[in-house]
Formats: sequence, structure tokens, C-alpha cells
Amino acid sequence: MRILAILAHPTEGSFNHAIAGTAVSKLRENGHEVTYHDLYAEKFDPLLSGEEIPKDAELDPFIEKHCKEIRDAYGIIIVHPNWWGQPPAILKGYVDRVIRAGVAYEFLEGDNGEGVPNGLLKAETAIVFNTSNTPEKRELDVFGDPLEAIWKNCIFGLCGVKNFYRKMYGVIVTSSINERQLWLEDVEKTVDKYFPPEK
Repeated sequence: MRILAILAHPTEGSFNHAIAGTAVSKLRENGHEVTYHDLYAEKFDPLLSGEEIPKDAELDPFIEKHCKEIRDAYGIIIVHPNWWGQPPAILKGYVDRVIRAGVAYEFLEGDNGEGVPNGLLKAETAIVFNTSNTPEKRELDVFGDPLEAIWKNCIFGLCGVKNFYRKMYGVIVTSSINERQLWLEDVEKTVDKYFPPEK
């Protein structure tokens, strides 16, 4: 199965890098074809220009390549920290530029953009792994877990991905080596569950 994995964390050696590395290794161990992007390492340009917004816009070949990868993926894994209840700006820019009309969704004939779009992604499952320095109870009670709504409802649900799972690991800043090892084992189990070995 062709899986797309995206990492968005600026610090090499971060726990986000460990999560992404663990997920990618497990996917490959299970026999999947993996396309992996570390957006910061690759210096992905997150700025969406006005010229690029129209569905039929002429895209930079670099963005065309990313669009083809997400269009062709049968599964998606995203890894990023929780910053202000949102993904980092570089990942938001990836969403703006790549998960676009004609690639990830379309408006049906007669709909001028005011209705609910039709999802186009062929991916059946998307997983988002997050890290956070906010305790889970506070995240839910005070902030309402905005990342769940963003990824599940506003992005993947809208684009036709039927199975969605998100896991938040934290509190990172006070976590022990043992806790982190258990979390990485959980990443492996999650990948095994949603993207089991190819037969």
C-alpha cells in the first residue's frame, strides 16, 4: 500500500522526529511503499500566492509533485507539535497549497462554492500524531481540543477520508525516557493496527 508520511517540526532530534521515524520504519517493515517528507528539512515554502488559488492554476512543479503524492496515497500519516491549538505554520501552508480543489476535493456541478464539497482523496485512513505540553484534561476542558476538529472535520473528513485516528503524546517537556519509549511502542502498535503487514 502506498502511504504518505509528513513531519512538521523544526528541531532535528525532536520527539516528533522519533515518532515519524518509528512510524515510517514500521510501515516499511510491514511492506508498504512510503513517501516521507520532513517539511522543515526540505524547506517547504508554505506561502500560498493569489495566483495559485484557482483550481486550474498553473502550479510550480514542486507543488504538483506533492499534489500527485497525496492524490495517489492510500494512507496518510501526519506528525506535528501542538502550537496554539494548531499545526505549525509550515504544515498549515502545506495544507493550503497541496490539499487543494481538484486534488483533495471538488464542488459538484451547480454548486458555486457555498455547499459541502465532494472529497477526492483515495486514502481510506489518516493518522495524526501530535505532541503537546498541555495536559490532556486541560486541553479538553479549556481549549476543546481544536486539533481534533481541524484534522478530522475540516480537512480529512471534508476530503473523503473515512477512517481517522489522532493521538496526542504529552506532557513532552516533563516526560521521562521510559514514557517516551512507551509512546513510541504505541506508535508502532497504531501503525500495525491501521496499516498491517501486506499479504
